Amino acid sequence: MTSLKRTVPSENQNLSSKVYVRSTRSGKVRKIVREVYLRTDIPCSSKLCTQCLSLAPRDSHGHAVPFTLSDRPAGTKTFKHGHYLVPDTNAFLSSIDVFEVGSAFHDVIVLQTVLEEVRNRSLPIYSRLVALSKNEDKRFHVFFNDFHHQTHINRETGESINDRNDRAVRQATKWYAEHLKQALKKSSGTSKAPNVVMLSNDRENVKKAKAAGIDASPLKHYVKDLEDGERLLDMVVDNEGSHRGIQRTKAENVYSPHYSESKLKTGIANGTLHEGVFGVSSFNYLEGTVRVEAFERPLLVIGRENANRAMSGDRVVVEILPKDQWKAPSSTMLDEENVNKDENAEADEDEAVITEQERRALRDEVKKVHGLARGSRAEPTARVVGILRRNWRQFVGHIDKDSLRTGNRGSRMQQTVFFRPLSKQVPKIRIRTRIAPELVGKRLVAVIDSWQEDSRYPVGHVVKDLGNLEAKGAETEGVLMEFDVQYRPFPRAVLDCLPTEGHDWKVPTGKDDPGWRDRRDLRDLLICSIDPPGCVDIDDALHAKSLPNGNFEVGVHIADVSHFVKPGNAMDAEAAARGTTVYLVDKRIDMLPPLLGTDLCSLQPYVERYAFSAIWELSPNAEIISSDFCKSVIRSREKFAYEQAQKRIDDKSQNDELTKSMRILMDLSKKLRKKRIDAGALTLSSPEVRVHAEADSETSDPMDIETKQMLDTNSLVEEMMLLANTSVATRVQQSFSQTALLRRHPAPPKNFFEDLQRQLKTCLGFELKLDSSKSLADSLDRCTDPKEPFLNTLIRIMATRCMTPAEYFCSGNVAEPDYRHYGIATTIYTHFTSPIRRYADLMAHRQLAAAIGYEEPDPSSYSKDKLEKICDNINRRHRNAQFAGRASIEYYVGQALKGRVVDEDGFVFKVFSNGLAVFVPRFGIEGQIKLRDVANPEPEADFDAENYTLTLSGSRNAKLALFQKVRVRIADEVEQSTGKRKVKLQLL
Repeated sequence: MTSLKRTVPSENQNLSSKVYVRSTRSGKVRKIVREVYLRTDIPCSSKLCTQCLSLAPRDSHGHAVPFTLSDRPAGTKTFKHGHYLVPDTNAFLSSIDVFEVGSAFHDVIVLQTVLEEVRNRSLPIYSRLVALSKNEDKRFHVFFNDFHHQTHINRETGESINDRNDRAVRQATKWYAEHLKQALKKSSGTSKAPNVVMLSNDRENVKKAKAAGIDASPLKHYVKDLEDGERLLDMVVDNEGSHRGIQRTKAENVYSPHYSESKLKTGIANGTLHEGVFGVSSFNYLEGTVRVEAFERPLLVIGRENANRAMSGDRVVVEILPKDQWKAPSSTMLDEENVNKDENAEADEDEAVITEQERRALRDEVKKVHGLARGSRAEPTARVVGILRRNWRQFVGHIDKDSLRTGNRGSRMQQTVFFRPLSKQVPKIRIRTRIAPELVGKRLVAVIDSWQEDSRYPVGHVVKDLGNLEAKGAETEGVLMEFDVQYRPFPRAVLDCLPTEGHDWKVPTGKDDPGWRDRRDLRDLLICSIDPPGCVDIDDALHAKSLPNGNFEVGVHIADVSHFVKPGNAMDAEAAARGTTVYLVDKRIDMLPPLLGTDLCSLQPYVERYAFSAIWELSPNAEIISSDFCKSVIRSREKFAYEQAQKRIDDKSQNDELTKSMRILMDLSKKLRKKRIDAGALTLSSPEVRVHAEADSETSDPMDIETKQMLDTNSLVEEMMLLANTSVATRVQQSFSQTALLRRHPAPPKNFFEDLQRQLKTCLGFELKLDSSKSLADSLDRCTDPKEPFLNTLIRIMATRCMTPAEYFCSGNVAEPDYRHYGIATTIYTHFTSPIRRYADLMAHRQLAAAIGYEEPDPSSYSKDKLEKICDNINRRHRNAQFAGRASIEYYVGQALKGRVVDEDGFVFKVFSNGLAVFVPRFGIEGQIKLRDVANPEPEADFDAENYTLTLSGSRNAKLALFQKVRVRIADEVEQSTGKRKVKLQLL
């Protein structure tokens, strides 16, 4: 920008004033008067004007600074003889991107009035506008109209500030046009000066300008006339309404009020309103869904206005919109970081519910929907009219440094900044703080205080500083807090419940000890455990031996945790609250104190341990002849990792009795597995990788990543655990028909698989049948390509994501036919085999002990209400533990790839109109590749929603399709929206 300092004195300076009215904290009103010196020495900066040459500012050498505006400005269809542009504030705020395009928008006059208003509304856009004024190729000139004696205007009585600013823009535009005509007439004798065109999205402002004889145009209409107008039009907000913040109605400025409680209840009762849980798309933050009982398909909720302050996980009430407002699901990847990257964190009285950028994004979606074929039909949409239960919690994230007004760490100026949560499904949170500069670069925890109708974003405050972004400790703690993992040290009351002997505790030698009561002595059996490498909390061990009648005795022996954790004590309450052990890459958050989990309960080899044993007689064909359950004492002979056990079984030179028993288990497990598969059990898949980390170092990066290999011994253990769990479920349900704690997997509705069915049929010619789990399993087996072995795994991963999740439940709350576990293909199921790490299994132990008469049932075994609460908690804890584990792997994968660039094969598993989602098998990672990152400039794209293809042209020619194998370059980057180091994929 050009300085206003002058060496030439002005003889005709005028004095004016600006009057401000401000309210103080005490509620009083203060009048502020500021003097404004009007000047005659401010040049127009057009190279066509010779009158202003003498007013040109000088550089440090005393030379005149060249004028900015071209003497040969470009023309358009409407303004054929060339033109200069004078945009108003709204044009810049809503469509700054289009002004930055290199092919258009040159010779632009940025008025001082507009620049100051932009600064007040959006500091990031202000910075971009200043950058444009410094770009010599764009020729943006800042004109200080408020200081110029012919363009300055005073605010009239009763006139709003916004109306005064609009009038100032019109006055400056008019002056420029007249000034250039006079200058050209004097210099060349012609009055054919370039048009000076005011640009605005405010219809009323344009109307007043034209009435005053000023060239004016709505921004959208102007862009239409440009040579590349069709493409540029997508960058313009389709809004010709009032100026941002000027004379807006309440409906435009705030969210709609929620319905009253009585109206919600009445609407739900009569079926005009519907209740469900609101969820936000992981690919498009402006699209949500609500699944309600009345309909097979979820209802779409499009845009912030319709979401109406609902957040992902909120229990909401929705109202179905008229049919003419129904839309097809989004085909565009959209994240808030790019759409609303230039917002001002300071709340305005007149701020909009949705930004102009979001309106543009939604408009683009409507255009795409209207262009789709009939197969991509519109679906019912709804709007949120009430929120029954908020999912507000502690949110982990960081401060958006671009939202700070000052970055001076010594400043204590109170300012409002944006807190960006880790989850992209959670909106930004406004934080009011005096230490904003100190919080930048920190991993923080914040809570929401309120979300009123007049605030576009929720308001909250920071509650904890976890440390620096990317620091191992801070990021790990952030993962635990984000997913509500209870990781505090075990309190003294819990530790007091442990055996006083500590690590010296041993199984009593004398069988007359109470601990031996009704226990079976199985110490002579050849028992071993098979677990992942490095496992220390060993829940289960196995044995098998031949019987004289040709059958086999098979035993699954589970750590007897219920012996140490008694119902109702402090340790039981703590375990119930935690629900599960959480496994991260570098640590384990135990459900039980380590003394129990890794020592006294853990079925370590060579020591005697209490166990709960399930023992069967199986025929050579793995048919169950008889079942038996008992408390026992065992002594494991060996502890194997999966790979060790596999090598021992395969080593033909090993013929000891323990190895023979393992071979019996292997043979029977394969027959059990075949029976399950024949019954319709599904072989699903999920991406699993192992990250090798330096566990003893807080600062070292992980060393390597490898995909987990599944061996026959993995299947051996899985089949034996399934046998135990199904057998225990049957026995417990016989004794506790109304209060058995079971686990079920509901059959997914067929519409859950419709998309995958169409995709497989269209792209690969495979047919996915859903008549039963058996037909689905068989059809998945047929989805193979000999040239691409991983394709079947990818399809199984995608099928897994179409499933409904398995859940714990109380038997009395579900009809018996609905007990079925769809994935395992069994009519009844529970979890019994991992009581060290799952509270559900501990409950199953207690119920089984009561069922076999070992002990009296705890009162909770007969309380449906209590069991229902336990199930709700452990279901939530189980899901959160899975999410935390995945987040930990994601963090460590990012760290392992830090500074590295790796080229790998990937597979397209989702196609959007503006990019792809790609899965990389080697690292078990998936990522998005947006068109803007494929080539520069961004290539043109033809999206075929019916055939799941994306055809690129222009800067890059390619045809990309669903399930296609692609080569990608994998690098790392720090994601601005989350502050996380993540994997970045680039299409090669």
